[in-house]
Amino acid sequence: MGRRAGVRLAEWVAVGLGLGGNLGDPAATIPLALDALAGRGHLRIAAVSTIYRTPPWGPVAQPDFANACALAATDLAPRALLAEVKAVEELLGRRPAERWGPRAIDIDILFYEGLTMEAPDLVIPHASLFERAFVLVPLAEIAPRLVIGGRAVAEAAATIERAAIRPWHAR
Repeated sequence: MGRRAGVRLAEWVAVGLGLGGNLGDPAATIPLALDALAGRGHLRIAAVSTIYRTPPWGPVAQPDFANACALAATDLAPRALLAEVKAVEELLGRRPAERWGPRAIDIDILFYEGLTMEAPDLVIPHASLFERAFVLVPLAEIAPRLVIGGRAVAEAAATIERAAIRPWHAR
């Protein structure tokens, strides 16, 4: 990890976040999560996608999700950023629950500028990023030229099944 081994960095680096939830008012929780992250002083939000209504992922019967992506800059090392994300999730009502089950908020680190890492607690870029339309569609909206791990996000978004993904307020 080299220069990113500490908690704070000397410079700010680009990161991408995926946000989603389906309990309470998830479309209102996403901006609250971004405000809470920015308010902690280590994340500067640069762009936020449209909030999309997406079908649930996984085997648990549950309501649709609200999903969005954000581009930001951070002065935190990856694990310190993960700790910030987990603290905000808890603040907004995230509790340990069934994998892929309903949740108030879920915040994933999608990419961290120029970094590839694979650890039990953190994989960057996010391991499922290119498999999930609910991440690719909003990420391509705000970063159409973004390339992660040699793959163009917009190209991947254009080829993935996306019929079930629509803006949150569209019915």
